[in-house]
Amino acid sequence: MRTGTLALQGVSLDAGPHELLSLLGPSGCGKSTVLRMVAGLDAPSAGSLLAPATQGQAADTAFVFQEPTLMPWCSVFDNVWLPLRLTGVSRAEAAPRIRETLAAVALGEFEAAFPRELSGGMKMRASIARALVTRPRVLLMDEPFAALDEITRQKLNDDLLRWWQAQQLALVFVTHSVFEAVFLSQRVLVMAARPGRITAEVVIDEPYPRGAEFRTSLRYAQACRELSQALEAAHVAAPAA
Repeated sequence: MRTGTLALQGVSLDAGPHELLSLLGPSGCGKSTVLRMVAGLDAPSAGSLLAPATQGQAADTAFVFQEPTLMPWCSVFDNVWLPLRLTGVSRAEAAPRIRETLAAVALGEFEAAFPRELSGGMKMRASIARALVTRPRVLLMDEPFAALDEITRQKLNDDLLRWWQAQQLALVFVTHSVFEAVFLSQRVLVMAARPGRITAEVVIDEPYPRGAEFRTSLRYAQACRELSQALEAAHVAAPAA
């Protein structure tokens, strides 16, 4: 980093074309930095990176940030149109795809609404729709549900799995939550801080779709316990704050 801080060291990872991979770790361990590099927003100071965004295929990658980052002066429809508009797609030409995407995220009746009229969960749905409307090959999500209440978060987790399966894309998801990581992921990479590095990989070998039955199962509890232990080991391995 420009401050002289070594943000990441020895980080090596890969994600398959239709894989759901999560990065789990404490604040400051470099999870968001990894995501920004994959998105082409930051460049590594050493090593190599092979991703659509770094190979001149930026349109194949979409990023959902922690905050919805919607334009408050635009309707939901026009917020979702933005990435298509930036590539020269007219409003009329984009309309069928926008309406299809809004229906998929349960916002079909709110295309004329403004962000101030939406709940927190609806704002995040609009942000996700703006990412999905480009039909990306890779979707990057940086703790998108962290600020939401538990009920809304679980519903969006359920819906996210449905969208991921429907679009058959690679999804890299950053979270602080063991429970969320286990519910969503095929693999979870556990990170430790100072410098950021991967200390463990936990495979969640459970079929999809996953729902309430999985959340209350012994298998889910066991996977959460295994991942919690890996996270605690990563914390012990990190230098003292």
